[in-house]
Amino acid sequence: MTSLDEAYGGESPVSRPRQAVAGGVLVSLGVLAIVAAMAAVWTGTGTAAKQTAGIAAGVGIPLMLIGIVVALPASRRTRAGVIIGTALSAGGIWLFQYAYPTRWTRTADPLAFETLLLYGVGCAIAVWFVFTAIASTRLRNNPQGTVSLEVVMQGETKTVEVSNREYQQIVSDGGDPTEYIDDLED
Repeated sequence: MTSLDEAYGGESPVSRPRQAVAGGVLVSLGVLAIVAAMAAVWTGTGTAAKQTAGIAAGVGIPLMLIGIVVALPASRRTRAGVIIGTALSAGGIWLFQYAYPTRWTRTADPLAFETLLLYGVGCAIAVWFVFTAIASTRLRNNPQGTVSLEVVMQGETKTVEVSNREYQQIVSDGGDPTEYIDDLED
């Protein structure tokens, strides 16, 4: 008998521990980058502190978005969409570090609008695909402690509810579960 994961063709985060850990690390790094950005603004003065904070916060948000998609069982299309969105955001971060403060605002050729547009479109694309990954991730056959087995015997279908422990006993012994199912029905 196949496992429930194999039977339903799904992947749970438990069956993908490396991806779950990698996603958690990326989200944690993103949070740390945003906290570092806030610390840079609170402790520093001048444009250098603001530029450092802008770059750190700008990097933190895409890192968190990538981390979420890495942790979830997402399609290649979804992951590619997040990568494209974060690449555009990275272009916005690069443009920010280039333009701030000399070409940010109140200059003959300011780049604030273009920078924010590039970063915002990139984040919007990445967020769209993160939402797609979240919406398409579902826990299939989440019985909340019980498993519903449909048993076909002699052309008759019977449904039996068993606990996860009882299900593991049925599956793990590799034998014929009919005796056990008869016991459960009585």
